[in-house]
Amino acid sequence: MDYGRVADLSVTIDDVELQQREQDTSSGFTRTTTTVLLRGDGHVGRGEDVTYDGEDHHALAESGPFPLEGAYTFGSFADTVASMDLFPSGPQRPPSRRYRRWALESAALDLGLAQAGLDLGDVFERSYDPVRFVVSTTLGESPSFDRIARLRDAYPDVELKLDPTPEWTAELIDRLAATDAVRILDLKGQYAHADVHQPPNVSLYERVFGAFPTAVVEDPAASEETQPLLAEHANRLSWDVPVTSVESLKSVSFEPRWVNIKPSRIGSVEGLCDVVSYCLDNDITMYGGGQFELGVGRTQIQALASLFYPDGPNDVAPSAFNDPDVEGGLPESPLDPPASTPGFGTH
Repeated sequence: MDYGRVADLSVTIDDVELQQREQDTSSGFTRTTTTVLLRGDGHVGRGEDVTYDGEDHHALAESGPFPLEGAYTFGSFADTVASMDLFPSGPQRPPSRRYRRWALESAALDLGLAQAGLDLGDVFERSYDPVRFVVSTTLGESPSFDRIARLRDAYPDVELKLDPTPEWTAELIDRLAATDAVRILDLKGQYAHADVHQPPNVSLYERVFGAFPTAVVEDPAASEETQPLLAEHANRLSWDVPVTSVESLKSVSFEPRWVNIKPSRIGSVEGLCDVVSYCLDNDITMYGGGQFELGVGRTQIQALASLFYPDGPNDVAPSAFNDPDVEGGLPESPLDPPASTPGFGTH
């Protein structure tokens, strides 16, 4: 994934607009995102700011759009954004700076491709393929099988990404394992200073590795107690939160075999190109990851999965799977490839 293929793309911006969205989620919180719209030469480019704190979105709405009108190459636009303070009053948490930068860069990439009459597959000379996806869901504060039962009733072939907690009972684990549908288990051991962070728990880890012998296990936390167990199952470990660059990928606790690719966590198109290229060159299995996108951010990560890792257990299910109530009639895995229309998976 050569960044040089997009760095010289021309991007002309005549107008900048921000649109805020809110949606309740199955994880029990209200998601707020901001869509960035860049207009120029009769085209619109879109990107989605997936910053988690509503306060940061409200502050952005009050401060107004960024002054980005002008003619650029994509590379010069990215350099301009990198030099800007995108949070004049400071974000609630540092990773949000990368999320907002990605929103602006992805919007400019979408616009530049549309203005050139190209889609992302054209640029990287790759075809769009059907995308296998998993549905990510929590099981509630008092974990139960209820939501899984409703999902499986509506979608019998659904594959799952779940977040194990110490509250999972032996009975619940047995029921989940019996579905043979759990593909990824996220231990949340790398979220330092975040509400969802879970410290290393050797008892939980032993139950997870034992009950789900073929599942990928994401973001464990290493400790004196968990280290031997993690070493035993190193070929099943995946990394998400630590992956913000190639250098960060090289510094995880175990040599990476699996990586959850989240463009917004990486923060830039150049960084994304570097990480994907490194994984391709080093036989690291990739799959896409979502961050409760409400709009174009979701279709963009689906487009990336379609081009670069369509067969992975991609956490890029249609956004409606994150709604509190499970309904039928949603697209099932694998997703149809995106249409080969100019832009970055948004048109």
